[in-house]
Amino acid sequence: MAEFIKRVLLLVFSQRCYDEFFINFNFFDGPCLKATLSKFLGLGIVAGSVMVKVPQITKILNNKTAEGISFLSTILDLFAITSNVAYNVIKGFPFSAWGEGFFLATQTGVIGALVLFFGRSGKEAFFFIVSYAAVCVLLMGGYTSVDVLWSLQALNVPILCVSKCIQAFTNFKNQSTGQLSAITCFMLFLGAVARIFTTIQETGDGILILTFVCTSILNGIIAGQVLWYWNSDKNKKEI
Repeated sequence: MAEFIKRVLLLVFSQRCYDEFFINFNFFDGPCLKATLSKFLGLGIVAGSVMVKVPQITKILNNKTAEGISFLSTILDLFAITSNVAYNVIKGFPFSAWGEGFFLATQTGVIGALVLFFGRSGKEAFFFIVSYAAVCVLLMGGYTSVDVLWSLQALNVPILCVSKCIQAFTNFKNQSTGQLSAITCFMLFLGAVARIFTTIQETGDGILILTFVCTSILNGIIAGQVLWYWNSDKNKKEI
């Protein structure tokens, strides 16, 4: 039983930190405290990401419209998330450092398909899903070199800027956030901020850190718009 508990704990703690905490009873080891906090925070982000865009998907399905959601912004966002996941997978970084990307990519893909389904046609939505699945296989199936994936990851910074700016401009032009879910927007913002710390601790990869810094700022702008246009959206519903 004791051996089983140790194996479970080693999924979260490194061997050194396990020894410090549970053998030497040194609970104030600085590096281990930071590493452990990062690990738990990372796993928390992954767990939270399972549902982070579900409110957005539910809102679209309930209203049977994706009005106010930019398809181009969604596609750029999906590209950024997918290339980030592929880069982390190929580099062999721990799941706690990038696992939310898998769930965010899946949910963003669903949102993209729903935008097409309600705004254009079911055939286009189906073609989009099949094409995206093929791209995932290409990037994560060992068919793409690490150098190419690094380049794609480097492109994430300008792509994320363009993606979020398109959505922010759409909100500004409409003077409304339309079908954007407030819960999703705030969870994305908080998750990106937390990821800065966990990425520094678990990977130390400069390009990933820069990506999450930019993501935090841009998600913060959109979350701010949700608050700014809150009454505007309520008034439109009443009218």
